Amino acid sequence: MSDSVNAVSNTVARSDAWWHAAVIYQVYPRSFLDTNGDGVGDLAGITAKLDYIAGLGVDIVWISPFFTSPMRDFGYDVSDYCNVDPLFGTLADFDALIARAHELGLKIMIDQVLSHSSDQHPWFVESRTSRTNPKADWYVWSDPQPDGTPPNNWLSIFGGSAWQWDSRRRQYYFHNFLTSQPDLNFHQPQVQQAHLDNMRFWLERGVDGFRIDACIFHFHDAQLRSNPPAVKQNTVSVAESNPYGLQAHIYDNTRPENLQFFQKMRVLLDEYQTISIGEIGSDDALTAMADYTADGDKLHMAYSFNLLTSEKSVAHIRSQVEQFESKVNSSHSGWASWSIGNHDVNRVMTRWGDAKTTPEFAKVLLAMQLVLKGTPCLYQGDELALTEADLPYEVLQDPVGLTFWPEMKGRDGCRTPMPWDGSAPNGGFSSVKPWLPVPNEHAAAAVAQQSNDPTSPLNFARHFIHWRKTITQLTQGEIAFYDVPEPVMALRRDLAGMASVLVVLNLGSEAVQVSVADSADYVAMTGHGFDSHAAEGLIDLPSYGAWFGQYKNA
Repeated sequence: MSDSVNAVSNTVARSDAWWHAAVIYQVYPRSFLDTNGDGVGDLAGITAKLDYIAGLGVDIVWISPFFTSPMRDFGYDVSDYCNVDPLFGTLADFDALIARAHELGLKIMIDQVLSHSSDQHPWFVESRTSRTNPKADWYVWSDPQPDGTPPNNWLSIFGGSAWQWDSRRRQYYFHNFLTSQPDLNFHQPQVQQAHLDNMRFWLERGVDGFRIDACIFHFHDAQLRSNPPAVKQNTVSVAESNPYGLQAHIYDNTRPENLQFFQKMRVLLDEYQTISIGEIGSDDALTAMADYTADGDKLHMAYSFNLLTSEKSVAHIRSQVEQFESKVNSSHSGWASWSIGNHDVNRVMTRWGDAKTTPEFAKVLLAMQLVLKGTPCLYQGDELALTEADLPYEVLQDPVGLTFWPEMKGRDGCRTPMPWDGSAPNGGFSSVKPWLPVPNEHAAAAVAQQSNDPTSPLNFARHFIHWRKTITQLTQGEIAFYDVPEPVMALRRDLAGMASVLVVLNLGSEAVQVSVADSADYVAMTGHGFDSHAAEGLIDLPSYGAWFGQYKNA
């Protein structure tokens, strides 16, 4: 294989969008820290650990839902968009969290679950009472077909038909997720305005941005046309055992009207100088990411599930970045957030690891994520190199796991409590039995234990995230990949007026020697925490090693 490099522009200007250089850290509140002894994390627990988060060097804290909810989907089924569920605390607790975060220079981004609500939300309670009430059309209702079957073939991501019969209205209502999560009708302007008003409520309380959950699902085809079969089964955002992947979802999500709603949202966000990130789980996620972030008048950035799968080859990772860049370069602008772990997928150490995987693997994965062009999003515990918890069926909580067991065990394995002190009960997460168990291997990798080890994944993460901030090319530069053999990734970050930075990463468990075009023109950089060597155009990388060089003739 040749070691040529893709051509890139050398005239790109530095970005004035601060979030381009930021790092996001996701907190799953149920599993972060329990301060009131009920076995479930809470807002006060997040506040208590904001110093820890700030110490990592991250800039934005994304907090998963804490709104009033019956918790059928653990907060992604909202029954009051403008209040805190008592399980997590109070609005006063949230205000205290915001105040402390801002003291530490952290920005707070909160989830907004707009496409659907809980069936216990007052909007739906009223909507289902009749076909003529003021909110009758706030949700997606439809008459049955003449034989009594649902209006079309749309499927729920969580299993079965996306249509649920309601005996009161004698109609079906649409739900992309659980039957207890009816989809709102965004074709109704009052629904859009109600959500914008709810977002303003949180903006007034000082939030710095929103993560828009399931943002491709806001609109549906008004004609309710059935989806055609998928040309190829989609296993990126759903498991192979889930029939949802057998349809081409062209009518039930990613509708063009989404863009107009995001433009309205952007006007509101710009008023408060705040930001947004969208979750994209569509069949053609990269195109949607580009479309939804184009032209600076919609979402600020978006992420997909394309790096949240079991596919871990350098070729795959490179192709996702290059394809996205080619799309945004042809559509004026756009910005990605690259995530390799979150609350919806198996932990990356297990998903991408193998029998030879060591904590060093976590270090090179973090480096890889932070050198790609885009805003990296880290998931709590990944800085500790936590593996997927192997939980028995008896302790599962996730409705996905309960439905698709044993082929798909659900999302509980990545949602187990954050281990703070391995010598304390329940890993220091709670004084009582937690909602999910703390695995022994997680307790051994707890924050307290790793903080005392200068070579630990945690201390590496602290060091590398801070070091990256000092290398502007890595946060704002254009990106170009070199053709080198697997499992090595080689790329260059270019920024006008600054010396290019060359990055070579070994994602494999064996030491390698690699030749990278023009590497002899780069002088080794220091301070990043990796120990590799280069001489006469050859780079020696230990297992899970990395080499950084700066162009010496700039």
